[in-house]
Amino acid sequence: MIRPFGEAALLVGLDSADQAQALATSVRTDPPPGVVEAVPGLASVLVELDPLTADPQRVSSELERRLGGLRRAPPAGRLHTIPVVYDGPDLEEVAALARLTPFEVVALHASTQLRVLFCGFAPGFAYLGDLPPELRVERLATPRTRTPAGSVAVAGSMSGVYPADLPGGWRVIGHTEVALFDPRSHPPALLMPGDRVRFEPA
Repeated sequence: MIRPFGEAALLVGLDSADQAQALATSVRTDPPPGVVEAVPGLASVLVELDPLTADPQRVSSELERRLGGLRRAPPAGRLHTIPVVYDGPDLEEVAALARLTPFEVVALHASTQLRVLFCGFAPGFAYLGDLPPELRVERLATPRTRTPAGSVAVAGSMSGVYPADLPGGWRVIGHTEVALFDPRSHPPALLMPGDRVRFEPA
């Protein structure tokens, strides 16, 4: 489904993160006239338009055409290996909820190659999925007012790394010294949709 989103954007509803990333890649590689940017979500793409030059109906028709020819999976992004010290304050509780030992939690988390499904929440925060079913635990009942930068956390089917000191309700199982966001870099975010991530016990 394609619908207007504000005065200068279209929102494309899709069935999966794979489709969202494939469509976003297609639009960025060969943008229809008047398209400024394509931002993938978990199962959607926000297509930003130039209000002075874009014809929303024509762009919508072009997007429909491309949806019919999308590849089953988007091109593979870069592979990042992120060292992690698994010493998080929630590691023991995650293990108890998952009915695993802390060692088994670490082994599962570190042996799973995750993919950047989409970015959001804060600059540099990437939603990584999908975790093995055994590691899927609910968020904290009461979010923390401060989760330190570099915290490696899990919630539901996803994992993530906090790029800065932020409030948050994900369960923290470790930390990394890798910088996830640097405004002086190009691009400033280390992880981009489609990239792959492996965590390595440090």
